[in-house]
Amino acid sequence: MKVDSILTGRRELQPEPDPGDEILRRIASAISGVRFGSVEVVIQDSRVVQIERKEKFRFDKPGRG
Repeated sequence: MKVDSILTGRRELQPEPDPGDEILRRIASAISGVRFGSVEVVIQDSRVVQIERKEKFRFDKPGRG
C-alpha cells in the first residue's frame, strides 16, 4: 500500500487474476516432462472442469540395443 493511500484511508484496487491464465499454466505444467502419454482437458458448459495426465513408462526388453 502506498503512503498516500494510507493517509487517505483508500485502498488500491488490485486487478483480479484471470482464471484462464491459471488454467493455461496448469495445462502447460501437465504437458511438461511427459515423454509418452497424454493430457486430456475436460470441458463442460464451455468451461474447463478437469485436466487429466496419463503417463506411460516404457522399458526396453533385455538384450535389445
